Amino acid sequence: MQKRFMSIWFQHLLADWQLIRRPELKDLPFVFAAPEHGRMVITAVSPLAAGFGVETGMRAADAKAICQELEVLDDKPGRAAKLLNGLGAWCIRYSPIVALDPFRMDGLFMDISGCAHLWAGERGYLKEIVARLKSKGYAVRVAIADTPGAAWAIARYGKLTPLIPPGAHVEAIQVLPPEALRLEAATLDKLRKLGFYQVKSFISMPRAVLRRRFGAGFLLRLAQALGTEPDVLQALQLPVEFSARLACLEPIRTRTGIELSIDKLLEELCWRLRAEGQGLRSGLLRGHRMDGKIVQVSIGTSAASHSVSHLSKLFNLKIDQIRPGLGIELFELEASKVGPVAVPQEALWTVSPGIDSQQLLQLIDRIAGKVGAAAINRYIPASSYWPERSTAAAASITEVRLGDWSVDKPRPTELLERPEPVQVMALIPDHPPRFFIYNGEQHKVIKADGPERIEREWWLDQGEHRDYYRLEDEQGRRFWLYRSGHHNADKGYQWFLHGFFA
Repeated sequence: MQKRFMSIWFQHLLADWQLIRRPELKDLPFVFAAPEHGRMVITAVSPLAAGFGVETGMRAADAKAICQELEVLDDKPGRAAKLLNGLGAWCIRYSPIVALDPFRMDGLFMDISGCAHLWAGERGYLKEIVARLKSKGYAVRVAIADTPGAAWAIARYGKLTPLIPPGAHVEAIQVLPPEALRLEAATLDKLRKLGFYQVKSFISMPRAVLRRRFGAGFLLRLAQALGTEPDVLQALQLPVEFSARLACLEPIRTRTGIELSIDKLLEELCWRLRAEGQGLRSGLLRGHRMDGKIVQVSIGTSAASHSVSHLSKLFNLKIDQIRPGLGIELFELEASKVGPVAVPQEALWTVSPGIDSQQLLQLIDRIAGKVGAAAINRYIPASSYWPERSTAAAASITEVRLGDWSVDKPRPTELLERPEPVQVMALIPDHPPRFFIYNGEQHKVIKADGPERIEREWWLDQGEHRDYYRLEDEQGRRFWLYRSGHHNADKGYQWFLHGFFA
């Protein structure tokens, strides 16, 4: 595929941004200034102020002398970069690879390879971006070429068409001034002194001569513009390995349209996942709205899946959270976390399904989509006899347990996080309770079983042993109580309620 790049130059980035926020400044010349070595230096100029001869780098006091009605606004460090980051995130709807201009903080680079056909070609693609940015209030110059350096040069210094056909970038930059090569100020001064006012004046000179006179940095910039050296772009958002994009011919506002878009994206994404033996564990759907805002929803699965029908049901549960506004013009679907999908074993007969049953896993995913994943927990046995440490929360629904549940002695179905003290009456201190009081309610004990002594794990902590009893009251409710340590008349609360049986 032929690589193609776009350069977007915001001619008055901060000034346009300020006019969007404060339209009343439209008829007033204004500048941004920041302190530098004890004086205020102009960092950005509005078009009206530029008409008076005010330039960036000029002292604010000198600019006020030129234009008395000039309004000086305080600039903040990093403001331009923050603004460009926001504009770059907006431009991701047109290309997955968008980068800031590292030479001057007033433009963007876009790798548009394979993107323009969605807008009926590069000319329609270019017109669409320029029209949308201008409608937002930004004055821009845009160019498309085979290299980022050539696109940058044409956008800022080109006089003819901003759309350079494939293979024509070398000829296009030859008539441009040396400034179009993104050179340092000292190198530009040398070129002017030697009478080199166009790139064609020195482009054919031997490289050894150019290196000796202007240095290796000059040759690198020239080679990047010509395409003989790579010009690496630092993408604002690295492309996800498993992702899909869908540009809409018309803005989508209805639930049916969103469902159809999700299904189309899932078909493309799951086909790629299936080819790699992978499945989605967590997915993110982004919708780029007409007003520039981004709406998004996410899903998660208990086990890796590349089933279109299953994933579609999970996303459909979240559609009500999507606010399309005036309409969504671009959908992006990312598999932010993936995992290997186990190939099911063919069998001549079926056995009772376990925790790895696909039907069970899909049911859990749908329940989690409705009530939230935090409401679903799975516990596995731990290597401990002490009740509080006998279970552990599983990291995933499919985590393999290392041991088996202890079934030789009954255990309550609900174990309190912390044992709660109860008032107990027993005929003899070492006998089971006759009744106990819990939360202000008296329970008369009809049946009792025990004691079962559980000793402390002395290598982990210190303390007294516990004597557990299984009790049933007159209403048939069953409880798990214990006495802490040996009977001692000096202690107030020695009995504790620790759990409930079904």
